[in-house]
Amino acid sequence: MRKMAKRTPLKDTVGYMLAHACKLHRQRAEALLNEIGLHVGQEMLMCGLWEKEGITQTELAEHMMIQPATVTNMLQRLEREGLVERRPDIEDQRISRVYPTEKGRNIEEEVQEKWTQLEQEAFGGLSVEESVLLRRLLLQVYQNLGGNK
Repeated sequence: MRKMAKRTPLKDTVGYMLAHACKLHRQRAEALLNEIGLHVGQEMLMCGLWEKEGITQTELAEHMMIQPATVTNMLQRLEREGLVERRPDIEDQRISRVYPTEKGRNIEEEVQEKWTQLEQEAFGGLSVEESVLLRRLLLQVYQNLGGNK
């Protein structure tokens, strides 16, 4: 007769705690970003544009690891807010390139401030060494799950 290994109760697993921490982090990020008129995820799209203006919607989707249709919806909202604009590619009219507007460029500092506040709230009790270790461990989890393939 085979002995079954003792299982850790779900609520005592690392993954369970990670999922709950991620949920609270996302909720707090949403509250902070709402103060400047953004929703969670939109700041990541804007960061992609601040790093490289004029990228395609496909490149944005790949950069953010989300579906192109999701990027399209996000861009429509951001366009209505006057934060981004889509322009046809000069060489291939079938391709749209995305650019931050002046208003979109002007919120970069506010987004950075909100993200810094979130980092301080979430990780303020950790030492520098603990923060570095946590980041390294989360990167390993990310890679284990197929990130950056």
